[in-house]
Amino acid sequence: MVRARLCSQNAHKLEELRAALPDWELQLLDADDYPPEDGETYDENARGKALYGHLVGPADEWMLGEDSGIESEALAGAPGLKSARWAPASQQAEALVERLAGESNRRARMIAVLVALAPDGTETVGVGVLDGTIADEPRGEGGFGYDPVFIPNGEQQTVAELGDEWKRANSHRARAAAALLAVS
Repeated sequence: MVRARLCSQNAHKLEELRAALPDWELQLLDADDYPPEDGETYDENARGKALYGHLVGPADEWMLGEDSGIESEALAGAPGLKSARWAPASQQAEALVERLAGESNRRARMIAVLVALAPDGTETVGVGVLDGTIADEPRGEGGFGYDPVFIPNGEQQTVAELGDEWKRANSHRARAAAALLAVS
């Protein structure tokens, strides 16, 4: 059993990663003063969170930094790194649909990067990508963030409609966790 702290205050991400990393005893890092997410890549932001956790968290536990976003092809990759700050959390899905109004190119992808730091500072990285399209309007009650408007390739429903069980097995975050486990 790996004891680890997710360097985040997002309980939704914690729940999703607990399911994706069943052999990890994962808790949120109890900290208030997280560094700004001002990296130029998802990797840099995730690494910054993990390094912060390594400095302030329990010395005998792994630290897990995560950064993720949604990239719209029609918006040249936006909102991308700014996905969490692009619109108020309760309006993110609607803001993306509004920006794509009248746009025929609805292709998008969700990306997640996990950086795990062992107590000795050894780093492991996992990247997950989920390709799909943006719906014309939010649909479904499950998930959070952009889930009500993201339709994964091969599906007809949004992630919010597909539900938590589907998301735990197939999301960009689940794929990043699987990649992390494959290299650790």
